[in-house]
Amino acid sequence: MTSSYDQQIEDLLADYRTAREQAVDVRRRINEIEATATAPRRSVKVTVGAQGQVTALEFPTNAFRTMAPKELSKVIVSTLEQARAKALEQVMESAIGPLPGGLTPDALARGDIDARSLLPEDVHLPDAVRAYIEHGLGGTEAKDGGRE
Repeated sequence: MTSSYDQQIEDLLADYRTAREQAVDVRRRINEIEATATAPRRSVKVTVGAQGQVTALEFPTNAFRTMAPKELSKVIVSTLEQARAKALEQVMESAIGPLPGGLTPDALARGDIDARSLLPEDVHLPDAVRAYIEHGLGGTEAKDGGRE
């Protein structure tokens, strides 16, 4: 028969595992994000990934052919910035809710952090708690608090 304390520990471990998987799922969703922006007159179309990396640059019409190089450059940069802003908005939407360890959506979007490294698979427990889990209240380590 398990005690209420055993059940609390199991519940905490289950909550931890759920939080860890949710963080991994958020990262997966962020990796799948793409955002597209199209310039006025459809002269340029830019698609970016979650980290703002350009995944496609298109010229849907011939409008770019009549543009001066400097004008075309400004349109490309402006459209790229719009696509990046859309991608960042999607990242923020994907990451709504509290993130573990003070993690920010920006850090996730840039790929600076692996969510698995924030929430290790194996939980570090004090010796007394681990002894209780393994041996119950009657275990020798649990009786003396894990001290020798």
